Amino acid sequence: MPCQTCGACCASFRVSFHHSQLDSEVGGYVPAMLADEETASTCRMRGTDRSPPRCVALQGEIGERVSCAIYEFRPDPCRDFAAHGVHGIQNEACNQARARHGLPRLADH
Repeated sequence: MPCQTCGACCASFRVSFHHSQLDSEVGGYVPAMLADEETASTCRMRGTDRSPPRCVALQGEIGERVSCAIYEFRPDPCRDFAAHGVHGIQNEACNQARARHGLPRLADH
């Protein structure tokens, strides 16, 4: 699976989500200690607003072997982001992130 060797998306984009997803809220699951307040209703994963961005939950070396320390508890934007979108067509944002880190495009399936 390319996501386990890539990690470029976790080091390319700001990850903002509704504060109700924090584990400090009823029904929430994202570790609050890994998020920063963005607005009155949104948070972002710590590290994703820096330059260059890198989510604090990303472990490993981009392009070699990576994992998410909170995979089961990641916020919705991370759950919704996929390397392959509808009908196996490559997600262009994925390829843009890969290019930022000198990685080749993924082929459509």
